[in-house]
Amino acid sequence: MKYDFKTKMERGGNDAIALDSLGQPGFAPGLPKKGFDAIPMWVADMNFPVLPAIQDAMIQRVRHPAFGYFSPRDEYYDGIIRWQEIRHGLKGLRPQNIRYENGVLGGVISALNVFCSKGDKILLQSPTYIGFTGSLENNGYKIILNPMKIDSQGVWRIDFDDMERKIVENNIHATVLCSPHNPCGRVWERWEMEKAMDIFQKHAVNIVSDEIWSDIILFDNVHIPTLAVNDYARNHTVALYAPSKTFNLAGLVGSYSVILNDALGDRVEKESSLSHYNSMNLLSMYALIGAYCDEGFQWVDELCQVLSQNVDYAVQFIRKRFAGVDVQRPQGTYMLFLDCSRWCEMTGKTMDQLYKAGSDVGVAWQDGRPFHGPCSLRMNLALPLATVTEAFNRLDRYVFNS
Repeated sequence: MKYDFKTKMERGGNDAIALDSLGQPGFAPGLPKKGFDAIPMWVADMNFPVLPAIQDAMIQRVRHPAFGYFSPRDEYYDGIIRWQEIRHGLKGLRPQNIRYENGVLGGVISALNVFCSKGDKILLQSPTYIGFTGSLENNGYKIILNPMKIDSQGVWRIDFDDMERKIVENNIHATVLCSPHNPCGRVWERWEMEKAMDIFQKHAVNIVSDEIWSDIILFDNVHIPTLAVNDYARNHTVALYAPSKTFNLAGLVGSYSVILNDALGDRVEKESSLSHYNSMNLLSMYALIGAYCDEGFQWVDELCQVLSQNVDYAVQFIRKRFAGVDVQRPQGTYMLFLDCSRWCEMTGKTMDQLYKAGSDVGVAWQDGRPFHGPCSLRMNLALPLATVTEAFNRLDRYVFNS
């Protein structure tokens, strides 16, 4: 491989909440006991060095000693258009289809504010990304959950009968679709997207499609952009993207929407502008330009190979060594979602005890209950394989088989 995905990067004391927030009040795991170092496996950022072209683009710009008001460069839009066409097959995009958003969650709310009124009910699949729960509820929306099911092949599937029933019973006219799905790691197949879209069209449901994970596709799976499903999707979808998950740029701030319906795009852009605080950061613009270059394509391809290896290792280890823990192999993202219900029943231990046992030995994983997983844990596998191996050996020795 051309790029380094093996070196353990020192992040402590370098502004990473993945390590520096451990033991703090809130939702971070606790500090490890004496004798154990912390392995960051909770918040969804990566523990790999960034693509050098990103740093190069930013450094080159920083050498110019002025950072005043600016307008987005043509290279910004050109990079997004090229990236979306080559990686996702979205052809014919124009700069006016691309609207800046400070973050995907802000874009979700801007789109919902166009589609809905405060107090409206919004459909989401569960388990559900915790960010959706917080942002929707904080902005006055009511969440209606459409629980997914695990089929006979161990794959998370949408329950379409429940979906349509919930839409009708709750008079729902907007949904937030997570594609690929976080935290379950599903990469939706075309037939699933088409079936969902048929239901949405039948009941006049508008779609906010969070596709921030769309570059991190594992094994032989293929991401289907929501906008590419059919004509209804083209005209009733706000799709949201960012380089932040792909290239680990969350600290720079900056995402974007792709909206093919120009009238809808204008309304979302107006809604986003109302706070007067939805403005592009100069250096995040250059970071995106550096990311969406020729080297970026190769870097992401290598990243997905590394993550696929990590997923295979982790899933096989769990199935072999952690009796009572159920896991489905993610098809995208770098997150695992573990169902520990049977293990807790077998051992008589609670989720609180299990969660603490892992963090005590330095495995800083995430409580899955806020994601609507009643007895679940969420784990980030975007670390060097040697570090992932160390984490699972600790869980084997001190937690699940102690």
